[in-house]
Amino acid sequence: MKAVFLTLLFGLVCAAQETPAEIDPSKIPGEWRIIYAAADNKDKIVEGGPLRNYYRRIECINDCESLSITFYLKDQGTCLLLTEVAKRQEGYVYVLEFDGTNTLEVIHVSENMLVTYVENYDGERITKMTEGLAKGTSFTPEELEKYQQLNSERGVPNENIENLIKTGHATGPDNTPGKMHKGGEKDDTILDHSGDLWLIHEDVEGWVHLSGCEVRGKTE
Repeated sequence: MKAVFLTLLFGLVCAAQETPAEIDPSKIPGEWRIIYAAADNKDKIVEGGPLRNYYRRIECINDCESLSITFYLKDQGTCLLLTEVAKRQEGYVYVLEFDGTNTLEVIHVSENMLVTYVENYDGERITKMTEGLAKGTSFTPEELEKYQQLNSERGVPNENIENLIKTGHATGPDNTPGKMHKGGEKDDTILDHSGDLWLIHEDVEGWVHLSGCEVRGKTE
């Protein structure tokens, strides 16, 4: 069984490096927001899907030998703040254990745009997906065209693109408050803000909507 897993992992790493990119590691760390995601198995990234997440920050550890990735995940109405560490295999390909085994490759990075290519193995099948991140809250037309080009190169259908910024940064129709968890521990700092429940979260320096994973503005 171990040999089969290692063979699969090697195959995933090799597949992730089909089109090597010139990456400037100094541009990887920062506050990033996910704008788009796409996958050949779209069920994984739709609202409520196990691989649908909302990036907040990426940090390099030991000159990017590992990546510390902070993101929000909605689980049955609960907004979870998680930090996971992805370990480098070679190049800018990393392995991350989250909802299965993931190989994550940084395939494009600029001052305001970062794109990852991920292959997720959940024990049954491999899902190929991309995530388009920005420093702001949108892509320019040129950035969107670049993202679509990268999808085509990796065999990820552009018709499966999901716009995550609409759900990750805007309060949805359901304002029923959930619970906010940080690192598995409940944080009870709650403020009544314009009729909705919000949480002041110092780590991301913003207001976090308890049901919508929305972060808005800076804390005082």
